[in-house]
Amino acid sequence: MNYYKPDKDSSTITIRVMCAIVFVLFAWGWLYNFQADALAMTQHVLSGGLTHYNRIVGAVIITVVLMILQLIIHRAVKLHKRFHALTYGPSMLMLAMLTGISQTIDQGESFNYSLGVVIILAVVWVVLIFFARMYDNIEKELMFSLLSRSMWVNLLIMVVMIACVAWIGNTNIVFQYRMKVEGNLMRGNYQEALKEGKKSLESDADLLMLRMYALARCGEMGEHLFEYPITGNSSDILPTNGKTKMLLCPTDSLYRFMGARPAETMEPQRYLAMLQRRDSVNNKAIADYLLCGYLIDKKLDSFAQTVGDYYTLDAHLPKHYREALTLYMHSRSNPLVNFKVPVMEEDYANYQELKQQYQDPMERKTRVSEEYRGTYWYFFEYE
Repeated sequence: MNYYKPDKDSSTITIRVMCAIVFVLFAWGWLYNFQADALAMTQHVLSGGLTHYNRIVGAVIITVVLMILQLIIHRAVKLHKRFHALTYGPSMLMLAMLTGISQTIDQGESFNYSLGVVIILAVVWVVLIFFARMYDNIEKELMFSLLSRSMWVNLLIMVVMIACVAWIGNTNIVFQYRMKVEGNLMRGNYQEALKEGKKSLESDADLLMLRMYALARCGEMGEHLFEYPITGNSSDILPTNGKTKMLLCPTDSLYRFMGARPAETMEPQRYLAMLQRRDSVNNKAIADYLLCGYLIDKKLDSFAQTVGDYYTLDAHLPKHYREALTLYMHSRSNPLVNFKVPVMEEDYANYQELKQQYQDPMERKTRVSEEYRGTYWYFFEYE
């Protein structure tokens, strides 16, 4: 009688091809889509700005090198069957180490993982390889197909290693937003920079500073600033005092846009005041930075006293300035300015009416957030 014998070479090739596809797709997506700007920042900082990272070339070269490393490991350990995915362990570990970038890399701390974690993972991999080879040698010949147990075991191992890459690599979402914003700023894509993380409520002072610069470039600071989460105060809105920094986008581009580079470390307000005393190239940006600084600090009186120096107080004011003046008029018995726009008055009355419908503070905040998050009124009262 003739019995069917599975084709060992064909079955193991199926597993190898599937693991290779999973690794290449993950490595490419991880490097090109998620970590490209962080890697560009790392190369920029470590090279002192002498070299530039190309996201396509970088992703291709790194992926190819890691695949070559896997082929070398595969030849050495000869795992063909159920645990073939373990041969991608060193490549996955290298990928994780490469993208475990520290958020304080400019201060000399290059990576955010400890060497001990890497050593432990390497030792665990060696132990697993030892037992996998023993089992691989005694395992009976099985059918290997896309739905076989061996295929799913290999895919599960790949998923676990991908999770380890995400664990070691820098996945801080605010840091990723910041790197993507800086990358777009450096390329002059200011509108694209403003789209990064716009719907997220997570932010920090550095991200606020970068978004304000992008808004200033687009001339939309007074129109859209408070549609983003505000973290920090007016001392964070420019990198002049060292509290906020640009890691990838050169600060020279910002200072050229503003009209002058500060000769020394100083607070943003002092820098803006000095720009006002000279024939600056960008008075609108200076005005918006000053006015929005007052609004971030919730200094309504200073804002109301200053806004008329730069804008005509009518319905054509930027949205947030109209909102701030309307709030000011309703919260002062003797206002310094006279501002009343019927449409804005109606919106403010609706805002107050909505607040009065809810007695519980948390419920009130939730309902107001649904309708009015992104307005200066919501920021002033709830953030």
